[in-house]
Amino acid sequence: MTLVLNTRVISQIVPNYDDRLGIINLDSLQLSKQTQSQFSTDGFIEQDEYFIGPGDQLSIQISGVELFNYVVQVDPEGFVNIPKIGLISLKGLNLTDSKKIIKEKILISFKNVEIFISLTKFRNIKVTIVGEVRNSTTFTLTSNTRLFDAVSRAGLKNSADIRNINIKNDHKINRYDLLQFIRLSETSNNPYLREGDIIRINKSDKMVSIFGAVLYPGNYEFVKGEKVLELIKTAGGYLHNAKLDSIEVISYDDDNETLISKYYKETDILNIEINKFDKIVVREKTDYYTDRMIRIDGFVKYPGYHKIVKDKTKLSELILKSAGGFRDKASLKDAYVLRTLGSEEKDSEFERLKIIPISEMTEDEYDYFKAKSREEKGKIVLDFRKLFVENDSKEDLIMKRGDIVVVPESKEYITLVGQIVRPGNIIFKENLSVEDYIDLAGGFSWRAIENDVRVIKSESGEWIEADEVESLSPGDIIWIPEDPPAPPFWETFKDVLTITGQLATVITAIIAIIVASR
Repeated sequence: MTLVLNTRVISQIVPNYDDRLGIINLDSLQLSKQTQSQFSTDGFIEQDEYFIGPGDQLSIQISGVELFNYVVQVDPEGFVNIPKIGLISLKGLNLTDSKKIIKEKILISFKNVEIFISLTKFRNIKVTIVGEVRNSTTFTLTSNTRLFDAVSRAGLKNSADIRNINIKNDHKINRYDLLQFIRLSETSNNPYLREGDIIRINKSDKMVSIFGAVLYPGNYEFVKGEKVLELIKTAGGYLHNAKLDSIEVISYDDDNETLISKYYKETDILNIEINKFDKIVVREKTDYYTDRMIRIDGFVKYPGYHKIVKDKTKLSELILKSAGGFRDKASLKDAYVLRTLGSEEKDSEFERLKIIPISEMTEDEYDYFKAKSREEKGKIVLDFRKLFVENDSKEDLIMKRGDIVVVPESKEYITLVGQIVRPGNIIFKENLSVEDYIDLAGGFSWRAIENDVRVIKSESGEWIEADEVESLSPGDIIWIPEDPPAPPFWETFKDVLTITGQLATVITAIIAIIVASR
């Protein structure tokens, strides 16, 4: 199936995948000041990868009737001179082959002996790093330094291409993909450096992108000849919910403008090569390993997390069966459900009002702002008493993952705050009025505004004038506001002086006008 999209996608210029940022953000100036011993790499040498060169030092032990110990150094022409054996050429040989040829030469002169050979000292090498690096220069390094260490020491620019690094030596140029080493531990892409290597870091100008259900989605440098499956592996592989029967490869048509989509099964992408600026989309399986859990807080027998069945589990079933029902003193009138999914949607009007001074709001805007400020995001309007006491199924609710059910403890008291002699909680008693509770709390304090008492209802959060409250309920709050204090004497005195001075100026002007008119 082929889908043609008559649109144009502008690719991001710089690769943006994880792991790359850690290399680019290294402080190259600090790294360049480190000593060679600080910058040596492997603790153990890979003998097949390490090539012997001038300055390397070998320890040779020959054990037989007599014990011979020799320490020899490779000369500038690649020879080692072993006493009683002579010159042996190690030029162009790795450590494994060097040991092999030394043993063969020794066994010509010595019979029935054991031979032990080890590399005891590294030589220093000079390596040049150029291109998209912050510290382009020639470095003196130990010969067991690998590509990754040298590149880190030079420091990469944001535009550096770490998947197409060229190393030139002996008129040959080899390409290395450092990301393959970082992600897949392929040491073949992180070679030991050799004397005279010229490392060139190119600028990344060709990109491929991978999106969806892979571990590290993002934009990657284009590697010629790379297969779709190879890029997926480099991107960390599939996530657990990857849909493997419709992997989409989006390419530009011959006109370099129109995008064409082709779909493949996982088994079909093994030999599909990626073209520059291709986009690979690995879609996710919907509802696959979805965490369908909710949380119940408060006065139920078994609070905590409970599983639900999609589109089936109801609130009543959840409370009475899974959570074991309500505990004593559970407040059904104060219980509520919070729906977290979708609760983060922004109210553009409320966001606008938040940056407007209250003095500049209209009456309707201010009322809306107050209401939204008191609103608890995601709170569902639900009457627990009707559902669980009156068995009104209309109040039941199909639960959704992420829901939070809150069942608080009953508040068998009225709370008094503000300008009262003894603020605090008073046990609720029916038929007592607002005035009765104020008297029980010792009456108004001396700065109370007695004619502006408010009641905040526990169920709705609504503020009501005290004389309009028909009855109080447990959990209600009685608030007595404070009469603002008079201004300090000095401020008042300064205001009086200012006004007096202004009046004196006006009177003087009037007298001057009268005199002038005569």
